[in-house]
Amino acid sequence: MKYLPAIEIGPDNQPARASIIWLHGLGASGDDFASLVPELKQMLGIASNNIRFIFPNAAEIPVTINGGVSMPAWYDILDMPTQIQAGESAERKINQRQLISSANDIQHLIDREIERGIKSDQILILGFSQGGAVAYHAALTYPQPLAGLAGLSTYFPILTAPNEFSPSKNNQSIDIQIYHGTLDGVVDQSLGLKAQHDLTTLGYQTQYQDYPMEHQVCYEQIQDIAQWILAKLN
Repeated sequence: MKYLPAIEIGPDNQPARASIIWLHGLGASGDDFASLVPELKQMLGIASNNIRFIFPNAAEIPVTINGGVSMPAWYDILDMPTQIQAGESAERKINQRQLISSANDIQHLIDREIERGIKSDQILILGFSQGGAVAYHAALTYPQPLAGLAGLSTYFPILTAPNEFSPSKNNQSIDIQIYHGTLDGVVDQSLGLKAQHDLTTLGYQTQYQDYPMEHQVCYEQIQDIAQWILAKLN
């Protein structure tokens, strides 16, 4: 099996008992969130001693909305509104086949963690922006129960092709956290709220938290994520 390249930060001098897989956004890399690990470890305290952090890197592909320039991307974005008027949708037109392929790649990383001795219910999946859309689909269709799922400044694409989103019954009760900036000019907050609405309609339980920030993460949010990690990984 060929796995996505990833940055791994494991526990020091002891085996991992839990794993966190965290996906970056468009044009970024695993380094973006790997840099948060020292801060997270301080917040988590001794609980971080047993956690393996995994930050996969997306392949470079041409991205239509950026003039066809190649960059790290989980899937191509074909079109998106440049200005959003009241009552208009902020939905993106995406390459759904590529999104599903990336979600499968993340599921292979989950499989590997289980093979390395991590129980599935001790694995958290997080994703920022474009990576969040992949995280949603990877986690919700995964056949074994996971510890939790977090979408950061992201959206939940409703796939139009038949059978491309087949939810797993074992993750119907997964803990879903949604974090979004009220000033986000890249992924409008309406898309975060729509994700919550669509997921609730599908029968999932979600928690939504917003912050006075743009398309980014902030200290208060990282604190909230750390508290969530402590609650879910035990």
